Amino acid sequence: MKDSLEAIIKGLVNNPSEVSINEISGEKQIVFEVKVANNDMGKVIGREGRIAKAIRTIMKALAAKEGKKVTVEFID
Repeated sequence: MKDSLEAIIKGLVNNPSEVSINEISGEKQIVFEVKVANNDMGKVIGREGRIAKAIRTIMKALAAKEGKKVTVEFID
């Protein structure tokens, strides 16, 4: 799941080398903390948060297949 998220994020940003994803796993829940370069944050979040919402929706669908819940947080 982390690989899928990383591929999506790196496809959106100008500086893919600065993408950092921290995975915090629990029994039923996974939290992904996404850090990107400051000038790429707007591209990842999108206008009115639409891209961020789409990313979260995709990740929730992937997690549902495994019977888990997922949270994606974008950190400055």
